[in-house]
Amino acid sequence: MEEDEVVDSDFYLLAKSYFDCREYRRAAHVLRDQTGKKSVFLRCYALYLAGEKRKEEEMIELEGPLGKSDAVNRELISLERELSTLRKNGTMDPFILYLYGLVLKDKGSENLARIVLVESVNSYPWNWNSWLELQSLCTTIDILNSINLNNHWMKDFFLASTYQELRMHNEALTKYEYLQGTFGFSNYLQAQIAKAQYSLREFEQVEVVFEELLRNDPYRVEDMDMYSNVLYAKECFSALSYLAHRVFTTDKYRPESCCIIGNYYSLKGQHEKSVVYFRRALKLNKNYLSAWTLMGHEYVEMKNTPAAIDAYRRAVDINPCDYRAWYGLGQAYEMMHMPFYALHYFRKSVFLQPNDSRLWIAMAQCYETEQLHMLEEAIKCYRRAANCNDSEAIALNQLAKLHHALGRDEEAAFYYKKDLERMEAEEREGPNMVEALIFLATHCRAHNRFEDAEVYCTRLLDYTGPEKETAKSMLRGMRMAQSSFPAMDVEHFPP
Repeated sequence: MEEDEVVDSDFYLLAKSYFDCREYRRAAHVLRDQTGKKSVFLRCYALYLAGEKRKEEEMIELEGPLGKSDAVNRELISLERELSTLRKNGTMDPFILYLYGLVLKDKGSENLARIVLVESVNSYPWNWNSWLELQSLCTTIDILNSINLNNHWMKDFFLASTYQELRMHNEALTKYEYLQGTFGFSNYLQAQIAKAQYSLREFEQVEVVFEELLRNDPYRVEDMDMYSNVLYAKECFSALSYLAHRVFTTDKYRPESCCIIGNYYSLKGQHEKSVVYFRRALKLNKNYLSAWTLMGHEYVEMKNTPAAIDAYRRAVDINPCDYRAWYGLGQAYEMMHMPFYALHYFRKSVFLQPNDSRLWIAMAQCYETEQLHMLEEAIKCYRRAANCNDSEAIALNQLAKLHHALGRDEEAAFYYKKDLERMEAEEREGPNMVEALIFLATHCRAHNRFEDAEVYCTRLLDYTGPEKETAKSMLRGMRMAQSSFPAMDVEHFPP
């Protein structure tokens, strides 16, 4: 231990006690004359947190607990001046470098912040907060590839987490599975694998992972809001009810718990009660992204479009890469019959999540509106949706309808046939199947492919509605047409 740190030790312990009690300015005052690296870090960090605390108070005073404000941390300028001098003198340790990077990031000096944070993690790779701040500055894959990091297993955790943020979900999943070979019993890794699979919409695997995670860690609340989203999407009432009760008894004053309970009430159709819990989550953490987005969804269900737009905008302010909030904004403007605005937001959502068929379908439907009526663009969007494993089975049917409307019956027949094959494979019945069979029967009859037409008509005879009579009429017409062919041959072809 260095001599100055021996002298500092009593002051440091007193300041640390104040710091733990959240008396930040008091802690900084105790260390005002101390020069040891630990003391300098604690004093500067205490000042930074005191500034953040005052900023939060100003925001509440000016706009309320969920409002916006231009309040800033007033300690940043003096801290930057002091920390830049320490860096020039070469008297920074990895923790002071981390704090300097944090200050630079908050002041908008992102390039220098990246350089400083790389120095910090290369010097001391076990400070995960430093990695997280660096991750927030790696907004593109080019920036990520440009930073020079030492080889260390913490680097793999950082890369996996950053791939996830950059929406490179397959790469993130591969990296986490590789790490699981070393850290086989890590609950954190299990949760991250579930997150990657959730982003890839592999809900069955996500459910399995979360069930195992709860068996290993039954009082876990962290990440369970994502599990509740899966149960909500699958409409698993009893499982979601059990999860909501479980987190409520574990810790009801966690934002995750409030979101899970909000999802439960939403699934029950009690949207007003759901909003109450999402707002409660935001009072606990006003930057809790999921709560803003989910509250926006609830307002959409309640037809409160202005409130929905406000919630979605708050979500994209927190994280501009949240495709769900952009999609929600598109939906809200579509409800207001403003398709040009809706289209702008749908485009943003598909840029961020190009493999989600629902987003392409929403954009296609926007192109189909009377105000836009851009059917060729709608067809392109439906094609992308069909190539993205359209689980709702909308794209193929719509492609067939649009091609038929544009007079392209061959293309329409192609998509109706593909849709029919898919419905048969999934053992689905319904109006889409009837529609496809009638069109294909009519199309084949018009092109004198009577055998194919008969097959489709015969299948229509199994139905009891007007389609059965349509099929009978078509079969009679085809048999009459077929019986007249020999006479036509004799008449038109001389011996």
